[in-house]
Amino acid sequence: MTKAEFVTSVAEKTGLTKAAAAEAVDAFTGTVVEVLIAGDKIVFPGFGSFSVAQRAARTGRNPQTGKELQIAASKSGKFSAGKNLKGL
Repeated sequence: MTKAEFVTSVAEKTGLTKAAAAEAVDAFTGTVVEVLIAGDKIVFPGFGSFSVAQRAARTGRNPQTGKELQIAASKSGKFSAGKNLKGL
């Protein structure tokens, strides 16, 4: 499903115009990004949670040359499915 299809579905289910539904979807995704950048977690009981995953620095290998290289530590957004989504 594309973002446009998702916005259309939200508009149909809520009775909003497509423009208003697009604003709501953009506000939701923007808020999730802001919260994760701040290092917090968002929990939707039964649906799932958004959190920040920490990746430690590690040694990798260049597949073309076989030479070892250092991969820096990083952070990434993570979604964990809740009870209603598990086992689909």
